[in-house]
Amino acid sequence: MPRLPAATAAVLLVATTSLHAQTFPTRPVRLIVPFAAGGPGDAVGRLIAPGLGEIWGQQVVIDNRAGANSIVGSEIAARAAPDGYTLVLPSAGITINTTLYAKLPFDLIRDFTPVTSVTFGPSMLVTHPSLQVKNLKDLVSLAKAKPRSLSYGSSGSGAPSSHLGMELLKVTTGVDIIHIPYKSMAPALVDVLGGQIQMAMPTINVTLQHTRAGRLRAIGVTSLQRSPVAPDVPPLAEQGMPGYEASNWYGLLAPAGLPAPIAEKIHGDLSKLLQSPELRDRFAAAGMEARSMPPAEFAAFVKREIAKWGKVVKASGAKAE
Repeated sequence: MPRLPAATAAVLLVATTSLHAQTFPTRPVRLIVPFAAGGPGDAVGRLIAPGLGEIWGQQVVIDNRAGANSIVGSEIAARAAPDGYTLVLPSAGITINTTLYAKLPFDLIRDFTPVTSVTFGPSMLVTHPSLQVKNLKDLVSLAKAKPRSLSYGSSGSGAPSSHLGMELLKVTTGVDIIHIPYKSMAPALVDVLGGQIQMAMPTINVTLQHTRAGRLRAIGVTSLQRSPVAPDVPPLAEQGMPGYEASNWYGLLAPAGLPAPIAEKIHGDLSKLLQSPELRDRFAAAGMEARSMPPAEFAAFVKREIAKWGKVVKASGAKAE
């Protein structure tokens, strides 16, 4: 049988892949959530799965594979076939892990195809009302006047916003504030409310009830723009730290080698789904903004996140717990 010219074979391959993308999926899709059931990452997965299943006419099966800061579930996804039938939903933490851990069982750039972002959840820097500061300028001035006299609590070493978001603030402003890691954000917040520590950077939905009641003071949000959930609180980026951003995002990755037409279809379908006012409201209630980046834009964003958090991890000396 005569061989097809290389150019012809390439055209046929593209045509076949495009046809597969048009009919994708023809069987259930596995969505690995590398977090425990009941947490925010699980909630994001369970909010988008039914809608995608309805669009595709195929079930999207949630598979919780928690462990080691999302490494366990992500490794399983990296080893799957690059056909679109296995996706993983990590958080911003996966870009931090690249530097936080001395060795990973996968390479985030080499072993995955970034498909699309799903949500972005900014945090809010809050202080105890007894601390005589009203904005970032006041806080920086106080911290510089009294080095290592202030402390902040986080949900643990390497946490995207509550730990490394604060460390990014410290590196950017040159202040020395003591880090006190907790097992989760809840006990850290209790200690801020009680005045045992002076500040923390929890997610917006956790802090709003306390800032509105006057139990905590809102200093700024960690997104580049004002959050629609807290429009009266200015971003830290507008208070002397241009470009500062420390949002915990969730996004879809596929194994490396996923054909571009399939990645584009998944992004397109998710983007349509995220236009639902009901779904956007449910994400907003959890302090998240629904936003679906195209594959190429998301891939570039992931690379920037790896570089940004890598510098912060090294500067702070953060280690995996």
